[in-house]
Amino acid sequence: MSIGIRTSFLPHTDPDASLAFWRDVIGFDVRLDVGQGAMRWITVGPKDDESVSIVLAPPVVDPAATDEERAAVASLMAKGVFAMVLLSTDDVDAEFARIEAAGADVIQEPTDQDWGPRDCALRDPAGNIVRLQQVG
Repeated sequence: MSIGIRTSFLPHTDPDASLAFWRDVIGFDVRLDVGQGAMRWITVGPKDDESVSIVLAPPVVDPAATDEERAAVASLMAKGVFAMVLLSTDDVDAEFARIEAAGADVIQEPTDQDWGPRDCALRDPAGNIVRLQQVG
């Protein structure tokens, strides 16, 4: 028996901007786009791996959420501390150059980390941290 990761969720503040980032900048396929307006759930994932995906989702969907709760989530997202995803590649420098040229918000250029991998960091349109690590 084994356990794997099928889907992870990241919040969006602007579904169209998030869709453009994950599709056009990162290069993921769009697998599903449901809902309307700000209440859209967009499923994206790597072109070569149908077994894993990310759902870009509204940050607060509970209609009973208070204005204070919504503001707290928005504040954490703006600081880049609400959500993060770690992606992998076999050539972080080449992917970074491609992603940077596409206009991504760069936090950290590729560097060899003390804990081992070579990686870089970006921010998606919602403020989520996207780290890209070299594997292999």
